[in-house]
Parts: sequence; structure tokens; C-alpha cells
Amino acid sequence: MVASSVELVEQFPDAEDYCRLRADAGMATRTLDAARRGLPNTLYGVSLLHEGQVVGMGRVIGDGGSFFIVVDIAVAPQHQGRGLGRRIMDALDAWLRANAPPSAVVSLVADGDAKYLYAKYGFVETTPHSVNMEYQVQ
Repeated sequence: MVASSVELVEQFPDAEDYCRLRADAGMATRTLDAARRGLPNTLYGVSLLHEGQVVGMGRVIGDGGSFFIVVDIAVAPQHQGRGLGRRIMDALDAWLRANAPPSAVVSLVADGDAKYLYAKYGFVETTPHSVNMEYQVQ
């Protein structure tokens, strides 16, 4: 598989593909119910398609004015290491720069070495000034 055979489309996957891809990419799983509730609130999202199957995704959520959060960046393991994460981020970054107003804050949570990719788009670590905090509803 070559990266050029992967098409980037400006739409986010449906709930089933979203849940499958998160699991395939080793991310924390989400229930179908949670995905069905949350995905319609996406401000902007992209999918990567290979032979009609979703093999990558990324989206922006937020309030549309002051705060934007980049989430759900995932590429199926068999397609990783070919610059597809960069293609996703290129699309999200272009949309954010065209649509987020001055003074808006764009944030994300970087897992592992992904922080090096995100740094290329201007993201900086905010610790110790700010620390990511979260909890998961059980």
C-alpha cells in the first residue's frame, strides 16, 4: 500500500467505523451510544479511505469561537509510518487557521511520540503551567 492510494475526504466516519478504528489503533474504546451522541458535534473532521474502507481519521471539536480541541487522530496500524497522520493534521490545521478567530485556543492531548508531529504545527507543551486532567465516566 502506498500513501497515494489513500484518499482524504472531508467528512468524519460513522459511529461504527469510528469505534472500530479507535480499537484498531490501540486507543481507548468508546461505546456506540457515546459515538452516536458525540460525532454530530464535530466542527470539522476528515477520514482517510483505502479501497473504500476508513483507515484514518481526525476531527476538531469545541465551541467554535474560543476553544478548539483536536481529537481522535488515528491511523490503522497496517497503514502507519507512511505520513498519513501528517495528512490528517495538515487538513485539520488548514481548517483551524481558516476558521478559528484570533485569540482562540487550539489544544490536544498528545500520546507518546505523537508530540513531535504536533510540535510541527505549533503545539507546545504547557506543563508545568498547565496539566491535562480528565476522568472517564464509568
